[in-house]
Parts: sequence; structure tokens; C-alpha cells
Amino acid sequence: MDDELDRIASLASNNPAMTAPASSFLPPPPDHLLNRQRSSNATDAASQDQIVSSTIANGTAKVTSYRSISKYDKGWRRVVRHFSPSWFSVTMGTVYPEIWNVMIHDPNNSLFLGTIPMGFATLISSLIFLCVPYWGPWATYLAWGLWMLDSIASIAVTVSLSFILISQTHLQSLDRITAAQLLPIAATIVASGTGAGVSHALLNHAHQPRYALATTIASYIMWGMSTPFALVTLVIYYQRLAVHKLPPREIIVSSFLPLGPLGMGGYTITYLGSAARHILPHVPPFLTHVTTASDIIYILGIFTALIMWSFGIVWFVYALAAIYSCGSFPFNMGWWGFTFPLGVFAISTIQLGIEFPSLFFRVLGTVFSVMVIMLWVVVFSGTVRGAWRGHLFYAPCLKNLPREARRGACVKRDSVEKEEVREKTKNEGDLEKGI
Repeated sequence: MDDELDRIASLASNNPAMTAPASSFLPPPPDHLLNRQRSSNATDAASQDQIVSSTIANGTAKVTSYRSISKYDKGWRRVVRHFSPSWFSVTMGTVYPEIWNVMIHDPNNSLFLGTIPMGFATLISSLIFLCVPYWGPWATYLAWGLWMLDSIASIAVTVSLSFILISQTHLQSLDRITAAQLLPIAATIVASGTGAGVSHALLNHAHQPRYALATTIASYIMWGMSTPFALVTLVIYYQRLAVHKLPPREIIVSSFLPLGPLGMGGYTITYLGSAARHILPHVPPFLTHVTTASDIIYILGIFTALIMWSFGIVWFVYALAAIYSCGSFPFNMGWWGFTFPLGVFAISTIQLGIEFPSLFFRVLGTVFSVMVIMLWVVVFSGTVRGAWRGHLFYAPCLKNLPREARRGACVKRDSVEKEEVREKTKNEGDLEKGI
């Protein structure tokens, strides 16, 4: 039984979008145990021993093994325990201490750690655009400090997860590579884009051009660390598609993920160029021998973004074709892969329309934005339904825990014939007396 569970889990590639909830692997208990459970309190039914295999012959029952479900495998504790990092793609945490190590070393589930700093960067951007203009300089410094924390976390995720991938002792075949490999890299790209907004706030609201310049330079460094890295990963992913063809239908939504680093990378380099254009004139000692330095940086950023946007169009067409060829596919947390890539690609399109200016990019950016809103409503509705029913709360990395910890209790493999016969006889006697 245990070997079969491991075989099924390995076929699912440890991916939250492909793996069925653990509850679906448990066989139903025999009828006499069902009757006993029905007579007990419904809220305590999950704590009863679940029989793995049993035989009844000549009025005797022989139980070969059973597993006891602990309090961590039911109720709200089960929800929190299976709240994997893939849930943070909704905001683009909550992790049980005992599963942190296995989650970090999981080749697929750990990739969703990149969604945590990306979600945090979204909150920082909201603080900059919604609160800083009204709250003044102290809100600017608050956003600056939060951005520093987010940048450290993003760089740590990008570098550490990539190193864990290349330093693992076991080999990973090319067919197991997915576009989710881009998520940890995209975290640093998003942090650099947020840094551009912080630079504008430091200049316009805190009147600190030197701090703004330092933030802009740091953001350029993070962009350089992550964007070329994403392009290299795209080459590997394209090779995987060329050799092993399209991903399975359960994770076909990941075909849109390449739009994330391309769209966000283009938007970021444009935004950083705009920030540099406004900041450099306020810092005279910087590049004084190049009078048009700010304009050069600004123009290079725009055309770099245009090239990245054009490359993104190719992947967008590939993704649409993949979805069309797949037909219907089940709802899972992977559906949130629609929103972030399309959202940042829409932002990049709108930004190009502002900078050129171009009616074509503005109209196309509006179309992309409407698509993102509609997809967000659909995916959010499906997530609420799945969360209410409970089948979305499943962390596949838990299968790498020791068996005792994974099941929540020890698995006993001994004969309990006398105890079962005694209990069954007692229940039958009580039933006859009641009649």
C-alpha cells in the first residue's frame, strides 16, 4: 500500500496542480466500522482508526494494519498544514515548521516561494501609490524600508532555490522541468520594479535625490541579476517543449508563465529609465561628463522593453495554442498562472503606450487588462469553491516527510484479532439487548 502511494505521487511530479488530495488515496473502512463511526459524534469521526486492510472469516475479524489519524490531519490544522506556498500566487506562508525542510528541497513546490516576496511587493506598491501622496515623508521611508526587506527576500529566493536545484544529488530529467522555474527569478524582477516606484517617492515626497539614486542603482543591479537569468531558463524550457512536447493538461496553464518575467522585465526597465531621467539632474556629481546620460538611459530602457514585449508576444501565442489544443482541463491552484503573467504583460503594454505614445499599445493594453479582470473573477470564484470544499488544501511535499509524521500517528502492523472479536461481540450483544 505504501509503495503504491509513493508510485502515484511520483507520477504526479510533486506538483500541486497535478496531485490529488491525500484523502482520495484512503480506502473506505469496512461496514462494521462504518456503523460504529455513525454512532459516534460526527465531529470525532475523523479521529477514529481507519482500517487499511481486513478479512472476515468464520465470524472472526483479523486486522493486518491500521492507521490512526491525529489532530493535525483534520479540521483547521489540516488546512494550515497543507497551505503550501502555491497559495501565495493568489496575491501576486503559512508553513508548518516540521515541513519547512522537505518543502525547501521539493523540486517543484519550493518554486512557489517566489510568490511570497512578489505578493509583498504588491503591497509595497499599493503603499507608494495610494498612501505616500497623502501621508507624507514618513510613509515614504516606511515603503523604502519594506522594499529593502522585500529585496533581500527576493534575492535570497532567486539565488538559494537555484542553487538547491543544481546541487541536489539526484538527477532531474528534462521532462520534469516546467515554466514554474521562472517564479523564483521573477521575484527579483518584481522587486526591482518596485524599487523604481520607491525611487520616485524618495525624490518627489521625501526630497532625497541621493537616496533615490542609490535605490535606482540597486534596482538596476537586481534587474541584471534576474532578467538574463530568466532568458536562460526560457531556453531550457523551450528545449523541454521541443523534446517532450506540451505539458500535461493538469499544468497546461503554466504555458503563460513566460509572460511574467518578459512583461515585468520590460515594464521595470522602462520605469527605471524614467526614474533615472528625473533623478540624475538632481545629483550633479554623477556622470557630469555625459550631459545626456539620463536621456540615453531612458531611451535604452524603452527599446529594451519593446524587444522584450515582442518576445513575449511569441510566448503568448504559444500559450493560447497550447490551451486550445488541450481542450478542457481541471481547476486547480495552477489557474492563478493566468493572472500574474497576463497582468504584468498588460502593464508593460500600457507603459509602452504611455512612453511612445501609441494608440495601438493603449488599446491593446486595455484589452489585456479586461482579460485579466475577467480571468481573476473566474479563478477567484473557483478558488473559493475549492477552498470551501477543502480539496484545494493539499501540499504534495508532505509525502517526503517521515511516514510517522506524514500520517500523524504510527502505523501498526500486527494482529489484533482478539481485540476486534471482543469489541464486535460486545457491540452485537448491546444491539440485541436494545432490540
